[in-house]
Amino acid sequence: MTLTIAAVMFMLLLDSTILNTSLPSMARDLGVQPLALSATVTAYLLASAVVLPLASWLADRQGMRRVFVLAIGVFTLASLLCALAQTPVQLIAARALQGLGGGLLLPLGRAIALRGSRPQDRIAITALLTWPVLFAPVLGPPLGGFITTYASWHWNFLLNVPIGLAGLWLVQRWVPADGPPAPRPLDRAGAVGAIAGLCLLISGLEWAARAAEPGGARLQAAAATLAGLACLAWTAGHLRRTPQPLLSLAPFGWRSFRIAAQGGTLASMSVQATPFLLPLLFQLGLGKDAVTAGAMLLPYFLGNLALKSVTTPILTRFGFRRVLLVAGSASVLCIASFALVTQHTPWAVLATLLALAGCARSMLLTANSTLMMIELPSAQMGAGSSLSAITMQVASAMGVAVGALALAVAGQLHAASGAAQLQDFHVAFLTVAVVGALALWQYRRVPGDVDVAVQPRASAG
Repeated sequence: MTLTIAAVMFMLLLDSTILNTSLPSMARDLGVQPLALSATVTAYLLASAVVLPLASWLADRQGMRRVFVLAIGVFTLASLLCALAQTPVQLIAARALQGLGGGLLLPLGRAIALRGSRPQDRIAITALLTWPVLFAPVLGPPLGGFITTYASWHWNFLLNVPIGLAGLWLVQRWVPADGPPAPRPLDRAGAVGAIAGLCLLISGLEWAARAAEPGGARLQAAAATLAGLACLAWTAGHLRRTPQPLLSLAPFGWRSFRIAAQGGTLASMSVQATPFLLPLLFQLGLGKDAVTAGAMLLPYFLGNLALKSVTTPILTRFGFRRVLLVAGSASVLCIASFALVTQHTPWAVLATLLALAGCARSMLLTANSTLMMIELPSAQMGAGSSLSAITMQVASAMGVAVGALALAVAGQLHAASGAAQLQDFHVAFLTVAVVGALALWQYRRVPGDVDVAVQPRASAG
């Protein structure tokens, strides 16, 4: 069952990262400028933000498996419509439909996989569910470039169709049916506040990431971001006060969840910005072509893969606090080391650095995701999964925005015109590393008694 859900999540996350390298080709075929198709990314993110806060409520009302199956069907149909799109408007509309399905898949998939599980089993389950988060952002750009160059950008979307159809059959076959639904009234004020806050915040961060482009809307980006934060702050207060909240904040009552959410947001910003910056460094800073830049990410991908088989024993042996501090420190040092890369850096040194960064990223994200869910009772799995998906979505957008803004500010400091220069990337990587270092302060507070939950599995092995 967990493998089935992990495969569906991989389809979802790969789709969200594979598109960027295909935008120039798509724009050329559709007869518009590449910047005009940036709305395909924004439309997906905003549609996803609309349904993310509703995932837990819909699951309680209709059943997790039923809503999950519906979300797979919507995402698969929308992928086909994206491939068949003949105009930019059709493509943007299909991407918005994709976002509606995708926004439900991530929180519901994790909740289904973890419901009814014992705490000592959650490390292995979470490690399996985390591999799409690790691999998709690294594999997506080079795969998208390869498919677009040697086939057609349409196949980036058509690949989802057989995977989605197989996922529908496998979920119906292996995922247990839901018990009787437990419908609860819709918290309309909470829904409006959460949806408006997420849409404003993500829109603001998207604008901020593009603020360095000609005509970048800096003022609009700042206004939307601040308005989104204010709206979410009001919504959080409302959810705590109302007797039937749209999304329960009870998971934040657990120390492990609270620390993982706070530290994980900072850590995710840092590690999710890195796959965004690396291909740009290789192309704009080191002068490589798109295909070569994608291939240069292979050691980073292999580093992510290398630790998957040992994540569970390492966490069981050394505990969450120690693993998070060591992996977080290694990630910060690796990211900061990219600021030393130049055209004269030997490939062996760069490949080693990429592999180490991938290893640290793999361990950090897996440990943080497991810590977030390790203590939650089954009744709070749905709310915890939705809150986890929301923080992941926001952290990813914030990481890209921080990396892009650091590039822009660095370019303005030396009055650069045109493409970013190598020293601009050095500033960006140092900035991202500082963000990751802030997470270490949160990880120092991880309680030692959390590790007790996983000891039975270790002693049984």
